[in-house]
Amino acid sequence: MAELVRLQKFMADCGVASRRACEELIEQGRVKVDGKVIRTQGLKIDPIKTKVEVDNETITAVKTKTYLAFHKPLGVLSTMSDPEGRPCLSDYFIDWKERLFHVGRLDKESEGLIIVTNDGQWAHEATHPSFEVKKTYLVATEETLPRAAFDQLSRGVELDDGLARPLAVNRFGGFIEIVIHEGRNHVVRRIFDEIGFPVTRLIRTAFGSIKLGELPSGKWRALNEVEITNL
Repeated sequence: MAELVRLQKFMADCGVASRRACEELIEQGRVKVDGKVIRTQGLKIDPIKTKVEVDNETITAVKTKTYLAFHKPLGVLSTMSDPEGRPCLSDYFIDWKERLFHVGRLDKESEGLIIVTNDGQWAHEATHPSFEVKKTYLVATEETLPRAAFDQLSRGVELDDGLARPLAVNRFGGFIEIVIHEGRNHVVRRIFDEIGFPVTRLIRTAFGSIKLGELPSGKWRALNEVEITNL
C-alpha cells in the first residue's frame, strides 16, 4: 500500500494549484474522491488507488515540473481564467498543454514579475508567511517623496491591520524601491496611501532571488536550477 497523503497536498502535487488554493477548492465542493464530494480538510488518500476529480476532471500526478518567470503586463488579471473574459495570465500560455498556476498575485493595475508553475509544494513554500520570501518593487508617485515622507516609509507605517515595515527603502531613478516580505493584500499601495503619496505605477522586480531583469512585458522564461533551489 502506498503512503497516504493529504488530499490538498496530492492536488497541489498534481499541478492543480497551490496547496492553499486547493483547500479553497475543497471548501467550495469542487473536489470528488472516488465519486464523492469532499468538503473536509485533511483527508488522507492513497495517491495510487484513489480517483480524485476537480470540477469533474480526473487529475493525475505531474511527471515534469515547470517553473517560469513571467512579466505580467499592466491590465492583466493574476488568474488563470476569468468568467468575464478579461485579459488574464492564461492568455499568455494558450499553447501550454499542462495545467499551470501562478504563485502569489499582482493586482490588475500592477505589473512585473510573477511566477508560474505546476509544483504545488514549491509554490506553498514560496508563498507561506513563515518562509518570509522577500519581494522587491519599484513605486512611482505623482509627486516626489520629500525627505520626511521617505524617512516615515523607512521607519514603518501603521495600517489598519498592523504595522508595515519595509526591509529596505531606496531611491532608484524616478522610483522608490521598496523591499517587503509580507503578503497582505495591496500592502504596498496601502503604505503609500497612508503617507499621502498614492501609487501611480507599481512594478515587482524581484521575488526572492528571482529577478525580472530585462524580460519584456508579456514574455516568460524558464527558471534555472539555482533560482528554483534558492527560493
